[in-house]
Amino acid sequence: MYGKATECSIAALSRLAEVYDGGKTKLSAQKIAQDRGLLKPFVGKVLTTLSQAGLVKGSRGPGGGFTLGKHPSEIYIHDVFKLFEREEDSERCPFGGGICGVGVNCALHDKLAKVQDAVNHVLHETTFEDFRVAVQEHNLKPTGADDVLDHHKRETYRAPYKRKGFP
Repeated sequence: MYGKATECSIAALSRLAEVYDGGKTKLSAQKIAQDRGLLKPFVGKVLTTLSQAGLVKGSRGPGGGFTLGKHPSEIYIHDVFKLFEREEDSERCPFGGGICGVGVNCALHDKLAKVQDAVNHVLHETTFEDFRVAVQEHNLKPTGADDVLDHHKRETYRAPYKRKGFP
C-alpha cells in the first residue's frame, strides 16, 4: 500500500505521539529508531522531511530531540502519506484496456473500489491521537523491537512484491 519511507515516518510519528505531552518530552532519532526497530540514518532522513512539513520540531544539543509539531489529533496519516507517495488518480483499468467504471466494469472493479475506499478512510480519518490515547490513556505499551523474536516479527503493511507461494 505504501513504501518504506512512509512506513518509517508513520512509525516515527506514532512513537512521538505516544509520548506527546505538549512538547516537553523529546526523543532522539536514535531512540525512535531503537524503539521501533528501524535504522537510525533512515529515521533521521524521514524526520528531516517531517520537520520541513511542520509535522515534527527538532532541537539540537543536550535535552534536544524531536517532538510533534502540533497536537497528535491534528496530524492525519494522509499528511505523512502525501509527503512520500504519489497519489494515484488514474482512471485506467488495472485489468487492461480503457477507463474503469465507464461502461461495463472490469472483473476487479468493485473489489478494487472497496479497497481504495477503505484505504482512503484510514488515510483521511485516522490521526496520530490514536497512538497517544492507546499508550497514555489505555496503557497499551507497544512491544519493543528487542522483545520480538525473529519468527514473530510482524509483516510489513506495504504491498508485497510477491505473494507467498507464488514466484
